[in-house]
Amino acid sequence: MEFNFGTVALVLFVVAMVFVFKTINVVPQQHAWVVERLGKYHATLAPGLNIVVPFIDRVAYKHILKEIPLDVPPQVCITKDNTQLQVDGILYFQVTDAMRASYGSSNYIAAISQLAQTTLRSVIGKMELDKTFEERDHINTTIVNGIDESAANWGVKVLRYEIKDLTEPKEILHAMQAQIT
Repeated sequence: MEFNFGTVALVLFVVAMVFVFKTINVVPQQHAWVVERLGKYHATLAPGLNIVVPFIDRVAYKHILKEIPLDVPPQVCITKDNTQLQVDGILYFQVTDAMRASYGSSNYIAAISQLAQTTLRSVIGKMELDKTFEERDHINTTIVNGIDESAANWGVKVLRYEIKDLTEPKEILHAMQAQIT
């Protein structure tokens, strides 16, 4: 069997190109990529041109460092005066540490959403129905402070929480309308 120099050169060229393309990674602005070397955390790649060792290093996680809105599912909360209130909110957060966001929690988005719900129930449970409408800013601030403490371990900074809607049960709405008329 005879080897052709052109074929060998072509194969070597293709292998070299694959090696070069696997080595060079361009991370976009406002992103952070987590690199694992042989299955263990190795580095966090910053935006720009980065070099990794092909077939040994791999990009395991990609995080966006921009502010991210998270719609917290509506839930029914019980106030201090035993009134049910449906609350709908939105949470704004930002990944600050890509390594912690990758390894601190199996799903940090679900974790902060559930933590927002439990904190909201706790805050609303300490207030009377009338106060919940008056003190929305206080509720928002308390929720952010409560979540931010735990979220720091997940590499996430909670920026703000906004209550989109507070809805009382229909019985209370009918009673309020009857009182007005």
